[in-house]
Amino acid sequence: MSSDTPTATTPKWMFWTGWVVSFLPAAMLVMSGTFKLAAPIAVAESSKDIGWDNEHLIVALGLLELACVFVYVVPPTAVLGAVLMTGYIGGAIATHVRVGEMFVVQVLLGVLVWAGLWLRDARLRSILPWRG
Repeated sequence: MSSDTPTATTPKWMFWTGWVVSFLPAAMLVMSGTFKLAAPIAVAESSKDIGWDNEHLIVALGLLELACVFVYVVPPTAVLGAVLMTGYIGGAIATHVRVGEMFVVQVLLGVLVWAGLWLRDARLRSILPWRG
């Protein structure tokens, strides 16, 4: 059975809570990626203070963000999507650390990516069990 429907090993509440938790980082990255595609020059101008002064890369970053989210929300590829989103968010954390800015939001997004997937996918819980 695919991980896109609740199973006997995934209670419905856990499955749907996982999707709600997964929605939060996905929505943030969709919003960020959409801004990069809609107004790449404006985003590039506002990104210069963190060292992103290459306007031609902004559209590519937006497409990359949207692609990562797409792979994450499609159940058969969700684990790969979580790895890709975590890598992308890790780059954002490194950028903020380099310029001395807070990076708590990015860390929380990375945690939510995996927490949401863990809640909605019994296969992931079998590999990474919660031991209390």
